[in-house]
Amino acid sequence: MAFTRRSLLAAAAAMTGASVFAQEGEYPNRPVRVINPYTPGGSVDPVLRPLSLKLQELLGQSVITDYKPGAGTNIGSDFVAKSKPDGYTLLLATSSLAISPALHKNLGYDALRDLTPVAYIGDQPFSIVVSTALPFKTIPELLAYARANPGKLSFGSSGNGGAVHLGMELFKSMTGTNMLHIPYKGGAQTLTAMLAGDIQLMLSPPSNFAQHIASGRVRMIGMASNKRVPGFDVPTIAEQGVPGYTSGVWYAIYAPAATPQPILDKLHQIITRAVADKQVQDVYQKLALVPGGGTIDELKANLRAEIARWDKVVKESGAKID
Repeated sequence: MAFTRRSLLAAAAAMTGASVFAQEGEYPNRPVRVINPYTPGGSVDPVLRPLSLKLQELLGQSVITDYKPGAGTNIGSDFVAKSKPDGYTLLLATSSLAISPALHKNLGYDALRDLTPVAYIGDQPFSIVVSTALPFKTIPELLAYARANPGKLSFGSSGNGGAVHLGMELFKSMTGTNMLHIPYKGGAQTLTAMLAGDIQLMLSPPSNFAQHIASGRVRMIGMASNKRVPGFDVPTIAEQGVPGYTSGVWYAIYAPAATPQPILDKLHQIITRAVADKQVQDVYQKLALVPGGGTIDELKANLRAEIARWDKVVKESGAKID
């Protein structure tokens, strides 16, 4: 059998990983670090916090969150891709991992080559939220106004090329509407702009606006999911006349690609158990986060499909990074 240079390098990497695993003893025997590629206090923290607490219990080691934000999550992703593949440095990955290849020509890492999925956490569908200063109570009412007044409505996002921005670009494409995008430097600024009336609508995880919906300052008019989400009495956007439209953010744990298989298998099993824990699920239900699943190979296939999907949206929308 002939061996290519690539296959020999892969074999060498696997042997190196196996020897590291053998030398360091039973995994884990020291704290595990999870890289959060977003800023502290953002919408990702409530997803990671309960999971980390449960993982500490199941792993028998501290699980430390290390924030490395910037460049649309690419600083954190690149850091993990180039970290020692020993299971002690993991990445909290989101949909941005699949979006970045279409927006950045020189990432410095390849998500499919340099990272490997460990376990899926779940999907958090977005919802369309509008200011109560506007009369819209349904998606058809919003669309009727947008089509009659092209460019008059503005929507905000936490930055060009992010999941929220591209989710709205997909909505515009599927509905034939023209709305103005106003990017901000983060989710907190976008929320402030929405409450101040500087923008009229936005996509958002429903939990981000729960207290403001309750107070009557904003209104949720459609959920961007395949089916209605328990705990949120809001019809889907698809059932309101935009069939096939879904948008949101998925969460998963990733590791450096050369991480030994025994460590990946152990982490996959334990993270899956942690996600299914009742206390974790109680938190996730309030966040409208639907738990996921799947094997490592299925998660690799899902990432390839997601990269292709968002590449198409980016090209059609002309989205660019400043």
